[in-house]
Amino acid sequence: MTYPPQQHQDNDINHMIEVIKTYPLATVISVHNNQPLITHLPLIYDDKKLIGHIDINNPQAQLLKDGNDVTLIFSGPECYISPSIYSTTQLPTWNYIKVHLKGKVNTNPDKMALKQSLITMTEFLEAPDHRYILNVNNPRLDKNLDYIVMFEITITQWEGKFKLSQDKKPTDIIAAREELVRSNQESIKQFLNKVF
Repeated sequence: MTYPPQQHQDNDINHMIEVIKTYPLATVISVHNNQPLITHLPLIYDDKKLIGHIDINNPQAQLLKDGNDVTLIFSGPECYISPSIYSTTQLPTWNYIKVHLKGKVNTNPDKMALKQSLITMTEFLEAPDHRYILNVNNPRLDKNLDYIVMFEITITQWEGKFKLSQDKKPTDIIAAREELVRSNQESIKQFLNKVF
């Protein structure tokens, strides 16, 4: 189906938002004196912004304020695609889903907003089962507020990298999708058995 340019762009952004919501652990990249600082943090998408928290002692915390530029990478599923899964002759490839964002970041110093944000993030990450609820009166929560910085990122640029064998015939696209699911389920078990 073809979309008018704006509708097509909105559809692409909606797909990228789904990646962010499903795989919220972002690679957060800031640059200071030509040196990149990189931290991996879960971020929550909320009305064209991303909300996150960082330990006050993390060196990158000093860069997540004052409208500084930040680059983010969200990673979805990925896997090697063997030509053996296709019904037509192909070459080996790698399929993946990535979202690259650029934005301006500012600190939110409001402790009550931080507290509510931590509760909201926990609710989001606990979904759909909600086996744990971060209680607003949790004494450990209050005790740690001084060591956590809340920041908000206004997204200025979106770029989706959806390499999913889209250039293949329909039956091969379906085979690549099934391989992406199968490979991710199988490889995580094997990997965890090796390292954990």
